[in-house]
Amino acid sequence: NHTRPSEFILVGFRSQPGSQLLLSVLFPTMYLVTVLGNACIILTIRMDSRLHTPMYFFLESLSTLDICYSSVITPRATLAFWLGSRNISYGACASQMFFFSLFGTTEAFLLAAMAYDRFTAVCHPLLYQVIMSRRRCVLMVMGSYLSGCINCTIQTGFTFRLSFCGLAEINHFFCEVAAVIQAACSDTLLSELVMLAVCGSIIVGTALVVFVSYGYIITTIVQMPSAESRRKAFSTCSSHMVTILLFFGTVFFMYAQPGAKSSPGNSSTISVFYTIVIPMLNPFIYTLRNKEVKGSLRKQLKR
Repeated sequence: NHTRPSEFILVGFRSQPGSQLLLSVLFPTMYLVTVLGNACIILTIRMDSRLHTPMYFFLESLSTLDICYSSVITPRATLAFWLGSRNISYGACASQMFFFSLFGTTEAFLLAAMAYDRFTAVCHPLLYQVIMSRRRCVLMVMGSYLSGCINCTIQTGFTFRLSFCGLAEINHFFCEVAAVIQAACSDTLLSELVMLAVCGSIIVGTALVVFVSYGYIITTIVQMPSAESRRKAFSTCSSHMVTILLFFGTVFFMYAQPGAKSSPGNSSTISVFYTIVIPMLNPFIYTLRNKEVKGSLRKQLKR
């Protein structure tokens, strides 16, 4: 029989009381920096016509996504630490999982699209404006969101078809898919297989696009005749490479690490990194290593 509880209890970090006080301060601070930093990137790109190019269109989309991604998790987790209330309703838990999966999956596809954009800019510079037309860029972003929507619908649907006994405890600080499945008291094999198949195909597929794109990029840069052209080509890709290493490195460590399911404490700690820390770091990565953004930002601040 399918049992639907009225509430779940989020017990992530409960066994680490010292960390709760620290996180209750860090979470809102990092969230504020995330929102302000990414909003600053969005406004800078929109207000400077020189930045109305495919690369910055994708960067603006990434900044918008990072704000949404962090907003799904951080405010509620902060309130839980402040108020001490860890209960979350069945509907709120399902909604949080849906939007977390939506934005997380969309970011993976968007980073792959950005890798293709850099591949086109470096390997086919004369055809760049033709290949990366405004229409194609919009379609790539829309395709990323559509892929995220399909994935989150499948994951949320298969997870919440399970039965939960009593007031189920979720060993996490938000409704993460694997943690909710572990809290179920019915057979979870089908849901786990679906999650493994869907997540595995998304991670492998998007990572493959990234690695192939950067394989061609590195080969092209190495073959460039002058050191100045190599430096310029590398500088256009370096920020994106750092973001990719952070995002995919954390995701691989989270979902491909042997025994990850049996280490919920480690899972919660790693989740803080890719749900809160990375969205906060992205604006700094792209501004500190990008002269165009820094120059435009200084100009906007002077105004």
